[in-house]
Amino acid sequence: MTAARSSSSIFLLLAVFVFAASCDAPPNPTATPPADQPTWALALHGGAGAIPRDSSPSLQRAHRESLSEALDRGRAMLASGAESLDVVEAVIRQFEDDPLFNAGRGAVYTHDGRHELDAAVMRGEDLGCGAVAALRTVRHPITLARRVMERTRHVLLVGEGAEAFADEMGVERVAPNFFDTPARRRQWLDYLATEPQTGDADRDKSTVGVVALDIHGHLAAGTSTGGLTGKRFGRVGDVPLIGAGTYADDRSCAVSCTGVGEEFIRHNVAYAISARMLLTGADVRQAARTLIREVLDPDVGGVIAVGRDGTLALEFNTQGMYRGAADSKGRFEVGIWEEGP
Repeated sequence: MTAARSSSSIFLLLAVFVFAASCDAPPNPTATPPADQPTWALALHGGAGAIPRDSSPSLQRAHRESLSEALDRGRAMLASGAESLDVVEAVIRQFEDDPLFNAGRGAVYTHDGRHELDAAVMRGEDLGCGAVAALRTVRHPITLARRVMERTRHVLLVGEGAEAFADEMGVERVAPNFFDTPARRRQWLDYLATEPQTGDADRDKSTVGVVALDIHGHLAAGTSTGGLTGKRFGRVGDVPLIGAGTYADDRSCAVSCTGVGEEFIRHNVAYAISARMLLTGADVRQAARTLIREVLDPDVGGVIAVGRDGTLALEFNTQGMYRGAADSKGRFEVGIWEEGP
């Protein structure tokens, strides 16, 4: 056998092993949940690239209060026995109605002054997933993403087709100006005034996301975003791309990403965290830290993740990330910069 044929054979065997490990293998024995695992666990984010530390105390307080209210809602649901998927949808819907965050009502403006919304949801029990992109009149994109998962044989619907599906499903639609906010409009006008000749240079990292483990042992993840300020040409980021910005597998973890979407797409970050756990035996904190601190460039974004054993990971390489964490052991924390969970 020639050296070239030998190398090809080795590569083929390795590829088969990796595919089998990610699709068919039983849970890694090193990831067996400890006897004292939390009954439930929850993490959320409101985007990486947080407000400056010297911003007004009232603005800081408003963000912390919004994070706390969303976290408290999810905590109450999980503690009462709600399924993780229901919790993910409910908490993200709350974020989508909060003008402080870049999702739903607080969505940023595109280059031509409109809003285009994306969302995705995934269920760890059976890898069920659904996503939507380029929505302009759907009040709660996360709910429509769930309908795609549960009512169609598809994974991703976009634009006018997705909005027609919203009508068919009875999902609430609103006038496009429903998503307008004064703060986002000022941000858009500032962007237009300084836009370089080369095109989009804005590096917004804001998104909202939730990951949850319920008392039944099932994981779920969801993410929703208004995208980039000044985005053009129908740009779609990582959020609605399963495995890039959102992923959940009961054998490993649930993940939601926030940051420069193109980088999360290139590295398939959400799935890569799960794969590292299954293939190397790393826990969710180790896997998330490796992706954020060693694989991605600095100042790109962050992730929240919850492992099948209830361990929570909140990692970012930006100046901050709006985030919160809670579990049945009594943890309840929110943070913006390096302090907090």
